[in-house]
Amino acid sequence: MRAILTLALATILTAPAAAQEGYDPGEPRWSFAIHGGAGTIERASMTAEQEADYRAALDAALEAGEDILRGGGSAMDAVTAAITLMEDDPKFNAGRGAVFTWDGTIEHDAALMDGRDRSAGAVTGTSTVRHPILLAREVMRDGRHVFLSGAGAETFADGTRLERVPNAWFRTESRLRSLERLKAEQLSAIDVDYKYGTVGAVALDLEGNMAAGTSTGGLTGKRWGRIGDAPVIGAGTYADNRSCAVSATGAGEFFIRVGVAQEICTRLRFAWEDLLEEAEASVPRDQLGFPEYVVHASELWLEAGEIRAIADDVLAEVEDLGGDGGVIVVSPFGPAVFSFNTPGMYRARSTSAGMREVAIYGVDE
Repeated sequence: MRAILTLALATILTAPAAAQEGYDPGEPRWSFAIHGGAGTIERASMTAEQEADYRAALDAALEAGEDILRGGGSAMDAVTAAITLMEDDPKFNAGRGAVFTWDGTIEHDAALMDGRDRSAGAVTGTSTVRHPILLAREVMRDGRHVFLSGAGAETFADGTRLERVPNAWFRTESRLRSLERLKAEQLSAIDVDYKYGTVGAVALDLEGNMAAGTSTGGLTGKRWGRIGDAPVIGAGTYADNRSCAVSATGAGEFFIRVGVAQEICTRLRFAWEDLLEEAEASVPRDQLGFPEYVVHASELWLEAGEIRAIADDVLAEVEDLGGDGGVIVVSPFGPAVFSFNTPGMYRARSTSAGMREVAIYGVDE
């Protein structure tokens, strides 16, 4: 029986999950979610025009990814397509529009992970690569290292065909004013930005593979080569076909300490294993002790609420330590899930089951 259930687990976690409401057993499905940062994002603080602009930007990034997945493309391509759009949009703190360091420059961090084999690439402190998420993908594709920083990452980029731009290309006046205000009034980064400016995407494709990516400019006025959670594999970015894909945005130091992204995936995997064990224990036995029937993988799955509860519990640990933020999660079971403990999070999600949502404010907006 254990062998049968082990085979069932391997089947469902390396192929599209089956038997959820609205699906036939074994039917392939895709799922996609993006975020553009979490924090004190409230309706009263935005004009109708600003809100419409953010919703349109999120919708465009969502569409870029879902079109790829709907057409049978890979989770990796969907994730990078969405993130590159947001890196070019000055409304988000990634790529063009990233925040300034204390010294008045712009430095980017990014990470990408493939759930098929847990290969990953990450970069930090880059300053001339137009799309840091694509540089992370090149690091992953090269395979010799996972994480490159600063001058070394720039030198590695010299050996690629990625587009390069002057550091000044990333500048925006609104970000410069934030730095000036931070210095003049001796404020923290959150005091001037009111949110954690990170973009990210997670995807499940029709082949049952998952990917996660995150890109950011970090914190306004960051010093001494500060690195947050976004490029740290396991903290702000993680993907594993056995469990889930996660991209995070929040108080990076706390997300690193909790290991948020991998912690969510590990807990989800354990929850699935517990479900299998309960199913095994519930099977009646004949007089010889043999099971009277086989529990099929298509009969077992985790619901969206169960996945969200796991993410909520991990974010509660972050909050206990003094941090806040949010995550987006997809799993082999189909749903795309949000979890955040801030007033709002720029976010969007879409699935082959017909769900499509673009949101900014609290869960009940």
